[in-house]
Amino acid sequence: MHFVSTRHAAPPATLSAAIAAGLAPDGGLYVPEHRPQARQWQEQGSLFGDAAAVLAPFFAGDALASHLPALCEQAFDFPAPLRALSTPGDHVLELFHGPTAAFKDFGARFLAASLARLQGGRDRPLTIVVATSGDTGAAVAAAFHRQPGIRVVVLYPDGRVSPRQAHQLGCFGDNITALRVAGSFDDCQAMVKQALGDRELQARVPLSSANSISLGRWLPQMSYYAHAALTHHAAHGRHLNLVIPTGNLGNAMAAVLARAMGLPIGQIALATNANDVLPRFFQGEAYRPRHSVPTLANAMDVGAPSNFERLRWLHADDDDALRAGFRTAAVDDAAIRELITRRHAAAGELFCPHTATAVKLLEQLRGEGVQGDWAVAATAHPAKFESVVEPLIGQAIEVPPALAALLERPAHAEPCPPHYAALREFLLA
Repeated sequence: MHFVSTRHAAPPATLSAAIAAGLAPDGGLYVPEHRPQARQWQEQGSLFGDAAAVLAPFFAGDALASHLPALCEQAFDFPAPLRALSTPGDHVLELFHGPTAAFKDFGARFLAASLARLQGGRDRPLTIVVATSGDTGAAVAAAFHRQPGIRVVVLYPDGRVSPRQAHQLGCFGDNITALRVAGSFDDCQAMVKQALGDRELQARVPLSSANSISLGRWLPQMSYYAHAALTHHAAHGRHLNLVIPTGNLGNAMAAVLARAMGLPIGQIALATNANDVLPRFFQGEAYRPRHSVPTLANAMDVGAPSNFERLRWLHADDDDALRAGFRTAAVDDAAIRELITRRHAAAGELFCPHTATAVKLLEQLRGEGVQGDWAVAATAHPAKFESVVEPLIGQAIEVPPALAALLERPAHAEPCPPHYAALREFLLA
């Protein structure tokens, strides 16, 4: 299979070339040359087995195809359990059991394992530039830490991530550098995209990306949705509906692609925080990116979601058809606080601010009489947001061992103005 740009002005690329490049030469995002065909799927009995099955059509004919089972086994060696909530039919898909306690560990580890094989034997090092609104950077840093032939530069908005997220971003050292940018995530993302499109810079400093704009980050995120849906269907004979908290739309887009391939996924609802670009679009307004505003669910503070291009591609650029396929809602900080407090007091359930937006949307759907089995994607462990969650529940949150180990390390980040020239100078140095 080959991959083309969402902007239709770049030649087709192999999977390996698309993963290595990160962004297409015309600034678009790589997507499969042909929309996936629905088929019947069988549960493979493990997360990495289901991952290899769902990814196989995209790897067919590529140099990485023979490595796919090993890539999946290496990347997906921690669980993604589907747990029942207190409301009958409601579940939470826990995606935070990886090394940095966030869902992005799955895609980052798969990308790192892929690039290790693609980069092997090359004389020139590859620089991964990645913008993060909180969780991506730490997952990428952990995945690529001390990997030969690769250095990572992480850009994050200074003061707009949680203290523990900021510590994670700066605690690795070695081949990982964190830049705290005096701006928003959208500024960081724009700087990264400009670097990836700078041909003169690329000739001197080979670059790639590890944001969800990267094919190697996006495609493997289908795996945990495939595994959850197949496992649930095998046990109950019913499709699994999803509510996904979303910022840059990569995680949600992975679920949408998995559904399009015929996996037993039903409805998909998208929850955002107060950055409501997507809900406005789905309510009938023109798609219009805006400057992001800071919220309690900071990893979703995105005003220009990059993967919207992929969402339009999958729906043949038919906005009416796209709007008809999803439910969306924006959840503000007051509602996030109220939900975290109430659900913990009532049932002992504990959610991070991002997961709380999705639980709130699921409550709204149930209030409207929506039936069926639903799962909320729990994108991060609440211990990463202790400054938000602990005052609401009135007690300390136990920190997962892997996160605790990172928090014990010293951390440092370099200051950076929100201008591409500053990033370019740093990369050249």
